[in-house]
Amino acid sequence: MNDLSTKYLGLDLKNPLIVGSCGFTNSVDKIKELADHNAAAVVLKSLFEEQIQAELSANLESYTADYPEAMDYIRAYTRGNEVESYLKLIAGAKKAVDIPVIASINCVSASEWVSFAKSVEQEGADAIELNVSLLPSDPKMTSAENEKKYLEIIDSVSSMVSIPLTLKMSRYSASLANLIKKLALTNKIAGFVLFNRYYSPDIDVEKMVVKSTDVLSSPSEGCGPLRWIALMSGQIDKDLVAATGIHDSEGVIKQLLAGATAVQIVSTLYKNGFAQIPAMLKGLDEWMTKKSFTELAQFRGQLSYEKAKNPAVFERTQFMKYYGGLS
Repeated sequence: MNDLSTKYLGLDLKNPLIVGSCGFTNSVDKIKELADHNAAAVVLKSLFEEQIQAELSANLESYTADYPEAMDYIRAYTRGNEVESYLKLIAGAKKAVDIPVIASINCVSASEWVSFAKSVEQEGADAIELNVSLLPSDPKMTSAENEKKYLEIIDSVSSMVSIPLTLKMSRYSASLANLIKKLALTNKIAGFVLFNRYYSPDIDVEKMVVKSTDVLSSPSEGCGPLRWIALMSGQIDKDLVAATGIHDSEGVIKQLLAGATAVQIVSTLYKNGFAQIPAMLKGLDEWMTKKSFTELAQFRGQLSYEKAKNPAVFERTQFMKYYGGLS
């Protein structure tokens, strides 16, 4: 087999397939099974800022004491339960597998949850993925105000831990390339995961209710991260990981050619089972042999914006050739 190894956040990965944050990474047994199927690393299921706040609110509503000390106790108890379970997951995973275990914190602000980061590091996590769920839907907030949240979160967490930080970010920005570069220049994070895949609403016209669209991604969604990884590869000296829409070996190869360090996979495991991991690696290895490549570095980024023969294709936003009458 060819050398499929890579480095991400300074961590040695035996191949570029990282299992992203999902239900499978919320169990030590499942994490061990993923490692046995040759996953290179796992991102634990996210600890949600909203989840903690929701449980806190429920506890407070069910408690009738009217003195501050009781409320403080409930807050500490709620946080303790949530964090304790998460820390046990980290510790258990680290004992069960010999691949990197990356903690994930899903957050929208630099508030109470920041104090969890140190405990996550002490429990043995190899890195932390900051999953910043930024949907700029408030018309009263400017783009600068929204994007300032990234800097606040990064500043707060980086001051508390020494393990590598990576940022899983939203594609919503008035100037995405500038934002990514600005965040990279802080030198407080080692990589970017592009992008968050949000819950998307749909409408049932018969029942006239709002419902969810498909929870699982489709291969066509890989084009989003592909464009931005190609555009940013070479522009910043940070690791770039593609998330969303990578379902098979061809999807992996495309992202690597665009400049990705590695990829995160989730939906394809739900659809095809854990055996999809060795199948994807087999396809990648066979393609490399066919193209006479022996290691990933030999072709990584060959079709990035900087190296592509026609880099303008990554900047084009209109279907001129197909809908503009051009031949």
